[in-house]
Formats: sequence, C-alpha cells, structure tokens
Amino acid sequence: MKKLNKIKDLQMMADVIREDIISSLLEAKSGHSAGPLGLAELFTGLYFNVLKHNPKKPKWEGRDRFILSNGHVCPGLYVTMANAGYFPKKELWTLRKFGSRLQGHPHRSALPGLETTSGPLGSGLSQGAGMALSFQRDNKKNKVFVMCGDGEQDEGNHWEAVMFAGKHKLSNLIAITDRNYIQIDGNTEDVMPLDPLDEKYKAFNWNVVTIDGNNMKQVLNALQKARKNKNRPLMIIANTVPGKGVDFMENKFEWHGKPPNPEEAELALEEIHAHEIKERGDWFKQHQKLKPLHPKKKK
Repeated sequence: MKKLNKIKDLQMMADVIREDIISSLLEAKSGHSAGPLGLAELFTGLYFNVLKHNPKKPKWEGRDRFILSNGHVCPGLYVTMANAGYFPKKELWTLRKFGSRLQGHPHRSALPGLETTSGPLGSGLSQGAGMALSFQRDNKKNKVFVMCGDGEQDEGNHWEAVMFAGKHKLSNLIAITDRNYIQIDGNTEDVMPLDPLDEKYKAFNWNVVTIDGNNMKQVLNALQKARKNKNRPLMIIANTVPGKGVDFMENKFEWHGKPPNPEEAELALEEIHAHEIKERGDWFKQHQKLKPLHPKKKK
C-alpha cells in the first residue's frame, strides 16, 4: 500500500471512499449511510498515512491496532480497507449478503485486518484500553486507535473504560469521537445530552483535542500529533457532518441507518463526482488502481 502524504491526494481518496460507500450500500439494499460518509476523511487519514499496518501481513506484531466501536459504520471501514489492499474491491458488492465476510457489524474472524467484533455499542473503548495496557506493561510501542460514536457514549460501560484509561495513564490509547450529533432516534442532545464533552474527558484525566473531522488538514495534523501523545490517553473530538458530500443526506438523522435507492444513489454519486472533477486535476492518472466502483447495471 502506497502512503499518501499530500492533502490533495488524501482528500481525493476520501471522495473515492464516499463513492464506494454509496455503490456498495446500493447493492446491499441495507446498511448505514450517514455515519460512513461523515468519516471518510478520518478513515483515509488513518489507513493511508498514520496507522502502522501492512495489508499483506495483517497479523504483523508491530502494527497499530484500530478498533471500530461504532461498528454499524463499517461500510466506510470496509471500503477503506479494500482501497488499502486488504481484499479485492469487487468483494464490496457482497456487503451484508448471506455468507459474506463483510457483515453488518465487523466480525474479527471473518476478515483479516479486523481487530475486534462489534455489535453491542459502547464496548470498543474497553477493548482498546485492555490492549493499550498490555502494550504499556510489555514496553511495546504499538498504538491503539479506537473510533467511537457519540450516540454510544450514552452507554455506562464506555465511561468505565474512560475512568480505567485515565487511571492507568494510557498515553498509547488514542480515541476518536465521531461527533456528528445524530443517533437512530434523533439528535444526541435531545436523546441524552453529552455536551460539554471535552470538559468531561478532561475531568477523567484525558488529553483532549477538538477538530473539524471533515477538514483533511486538521484530521492529519491531529492524528500525526497523536502518535507523540504523552502522560494521559487522548480523545480527539472530531466534529463531522453526517452524510457529508451528499446534500440531501447531510445532518439528517433519518439517514443514520438507511441506504440509498437507485435514484438517490445516482444523485449522490453525481454530486461526489462533480466535487472530484472540480478538485482532482490529473489525480486518477497517477492512481489508476484506486478508481471508485460503479453501480452494477441490472440486466
């Protein structure tokens, strides 16, 4: 996998990931749209620049660990992993289908490169904290990155992990909150208010950074600095736009767990593609193997 260092290249990859998310969800006819689209920059920054990982050797002991706690946004993770070389992109057409390795929540033993199995929300940070403590005690340099949804922070076991990590000063633990303010029932602040979220983590002995999670420069800067985090665990609060890149999906909680129909997918792909045409220049000429999927034509 070729590391991408230029902001423009990383942003273009994020657009490819968005296109692939739409195409795979259309084929699956089920799945989550808003969250995966909003996380495209973060997934791109992690897998194409910051994480120490090897798609050809997914069990390499020196790798960083990435845990997706809010597992329902896995269409974004699967697409990112496919583009990074963990498995052929054509397998994205099997998303959520019977017998597929690409299940509705990540299943660790089904797909190389997945560190945990998700499903019950709020569990990922506990798993990550355990891994981080093990690395700390063994004096290993591996970092543990955990992606958390904001809605799952209604769960008590999430905050148990926050206390645990703060107590043990797990500076090798980097958590990211996808702060998009939606969950399946509506706005997070209506369902169970979380703000001021940054002050809560500081009170639990965490370092805290707040960024625009859809600004690739801010994403890359925060993730790269996270590798040098010291003394305490780090929480990156990433303010993201759910449904980012697709105007009729943005900031609408109704798209939390809803896939596009053919007409909606066509509109979404047109909008994302128009953004690429405006921004990319000759990017695809340099990255021929990373072209996005296209919706299957029905016979």
